[in-house]
Amino acid sequence: MIGSVALAVVAAASTAVASPLSLYRRTEPGTGTDNGFYYSFWTDGQGSVTYNNGPAGSYDVTWNNVNNFVAGKGWNPGAERVISYNGTWDAAAVNSYVSVYGWTRNPLIEYYIVEAFGSYNPSTGAQLLGTVESDGATYNIYKTQRVNQPSIEGTSTFDQFWSVRQQHRVGGTVTVKNHFDAWAKTGLQLGTHDYQILATEGYQSSGSATMEVFEG
Repeated sequence: MIGSVALAVVAAASTAVASPLSLYRRTEPGTGTDNGFYYSFWTDGQGSVTYNNGPAGSYDVTWNNVNNFVAGKGWNPGAERVISYNGTWDAAAVNSYVSVYGWTRNPLIEYYIVEAFGSYNPSTGAQLLGTVESDGATYNIYKTQRVNQPSIEGTSTFDQFWSVRQQHRVGGTVTVKNHFDAWAKTGLQLGTHDYQILATEGYQSSGSATMEVFEG
């Protein structure tokens, strides 16, 4: 009888509400859906990256001595939506970005709405095309090109469109339409939308982040 009572106590404990951290699940590189959100996790395979999908639009990622990775959650297809997010980003002193990140096809475009960057400004060396006022801040607009680099269509040459926030933050609202409209006014034309995520990216660095994204 004592043994039965003890087993019952253990069983009750095992059905208790899980801690938030236990709801995060390690996810291998690739794309897919999780808890109603689309996710993308890409790495060039150098160094170590651990990416975990969490409840709803949450995820966490830790990286060590990587060359390059991009990971996050959002939607497929992308759209002129209002995106809100919050989280922690322990990479402000290294080469890393927090951004709304996405792709289009026909033409093949990789785009970034950069909310914060660390030791390196990703627009370094790019020509400033203009600015856009959105969500309480000024963003600088740039265009760059990647030649024979990884893309959603394999190794390709493609343009990158950038909005880079002058006043860094990690948490807030991004009105995506404002950036798409501003890019179009400077001659930057997007194609048909593929995925759109709240991304953490690291380049030749180590760091960690825990993020949550949602619409509205």
